[in-house]
Amino acid sequence: QVQLVESGGGLVQPGGSLSLECVASGSIFKVNDMGWYRQAPGKQRELVATITRSGRRTSADSVKGRLTISRDNVKNTVYLQINTLKPEDTAVYYCSALIQVTSLTMPKDYWGRGTQVTVSS
Repeated sequence: QVQLVESGGGLVQPGGSLSLECVASGSIFKVNDMGWYRQAPGKQRELVATITRSGRRTSADSVKGRLTISRDNVKNTVYLQINTLKPEDTAVYYCSALIQVTSLTMPKDYWGRGTQVTVSS
């Protein structure tokens, strides 16, 4: 079984920073792309940022310039830091990873349960 577990959410004041971490564990052969998505109340889930195994990054325009996504391939962990947080960054943040469980299987998407980030004074 494969699990993704996020941590680091919470209440942050506007203008503050937040760091999130997501660890993939279980029966894993290889972790390919990893990323962060978020879903605000009443809205669809949207991409925040992704990072390939080799370190190529993409990010949403709404957070560009305010975030850093990184990963540790040995620890199967992806990190997200968002600076200058705004109330509109309030959402549940989900971790996603494309994971092969054996060398013979196709990569499959796995998701964490999410961590709440609330930006409010």
